Amino acid sequence: MKKILITGTAGFIGYHLVNYLSEDEDNQILGLDSINSYYDVDLKYDRLKNAGIEKGEIAYNKEIASKKKVHYTFIQLDLKDKKGLFELFEKHQFEYVCHLAAQAGVRHSLSHPDDYVDNNIISYVNLLEAVRYFGINHFVYASSSSVYGLNTKIPFSENSATEHPASLYAASKKSNELMAHAYSHLFKIPTTGLRFFSVYGPWGRPDMALFLFTKSILENTTIKVFNNGEMRRDFTYIDDIVKGISKVIFKPAKRNPEWNSDLPETSSSQAAFKIYNIGNQNTINLVDFITEIENNLSKKAIKEYLPMQAGDIAVSLANSNALAADFDYRPTTSVKEGISKFIRWYKEYYGY
Repeated sequence: MKKILITGTAGFIGYHLVNYLSEDEDNQILGLDSINSYYDVDLKYDRLKNAGIEKGEIAYNKEIASKKKVHYTFIQLDLKDKKGLFELFEKHQFEYVCHLAAQAGVRHSLSHPDDYVDNNIISYVNLLEAVRYFGINHFVYASSSSVYGLNTKIPFSENSATEHPASLYAASKKSNELMAHAYSHLFKIPTTGLRFFSVYGPWGRPDMALFLFTKSILENTTIKVFNNGEMRRDFTYIDDIVKGISKVIFKPAKRNPEWNSDLPETSSSQAAFKIYNIGNQNTINLVDFITEIENNLSKKAIKEYLPMQAGDIAVSLANSNALAADFDYRPTTSVKEGISKFIRWYKEYYGY
């Protein structure tokens, strides 16, 4: 039986990963989340409930067994609680850690920078320290396509330049990659970072474009279309993301024997360190994305075209060849199919 810690399991990606991995009874999963109020906590509790964790039974630092998922338990714990985190590691002796908890959102980082320092740096170091002292087979963590920042040479490969982040959120994610390498180098911990590209799908975050646009169209309110609609994104469906994560978790990163310190590539190392993109390898214009939502809702959006917003980038496009080469896996869900699945969930969940 494989003992796995997944952080952020009241969140969008973490919830879906638990559902996917718990289908295999050989996976003994402990989910962790602080359940903070960055967005609607009822949505977070409903995700947990759907995985068999009842809200009324949740208490800080108390483990709860799922009523639906075999070998899945949950604990509400803030990663800033280093003592509680270390006690958890000592008790469970995890073999694998998948770190998905983070303060997300580019726009929020403009007004609440402390949230990113607390949740994406301090909490991350606490987790690395727990991994260091208690030892695991593999530490996998969520990075982001945002790390490519001001780089405009697309598609983005794992060795593309990432030295010019356009937001504090992006900088915090880049710092996670750098700290992971340091721990891989110093303490021989296999680490793999996954750069996600515009993840969307059912149970998503309310601050994400698909969620915001769908809500506004249904409620007849104006949607804000930045960069006058000239934004392009590599939207990646949630099921494709979790399938990719599941393939990576159980295959620990290895040192690259061909790594050259005179001409160092950035996605691998002489340490057991690796970075992968997970993207659909196809961009769609934001206006066309909105049109697809309109088609599914049979209703037109009221649009307000605005300039580029601070912290945003105009285009993101993944080169996921490394993931395909090492794991024989590529995301395959089309935006048309993904939006259709999201709209069906949204209408059912919110009663439209």
